[in-house]
Amino acid sequence: MHDGVIKIRIAAPAVENAANRALIDFIAQHLGIANRCVRVVAGGASRRKLLEIDGVAADVIAAMLGPRA
Repeated sequence: MHDGVIKIRIAAPAVENAANRALIDFIAQHLGIANRCVRVVAGGASRRKLLEIDGVAADVIAAMLGPRA
């Protein structure tokens, strides 16, 4: 985590929305939720994205995807 932002590096190319789909798959898999619960709400064509995640509290997201201790 850097300045309150979770950084995730995705290897999928930014072609035909492949990187966004890979990011959604990664987030959903690591949080144990369905892909439909994760949406890119801003920055779809940018390196910096804002996601909306249904059914998971922010502190749980930070714990699951944040830095490893």
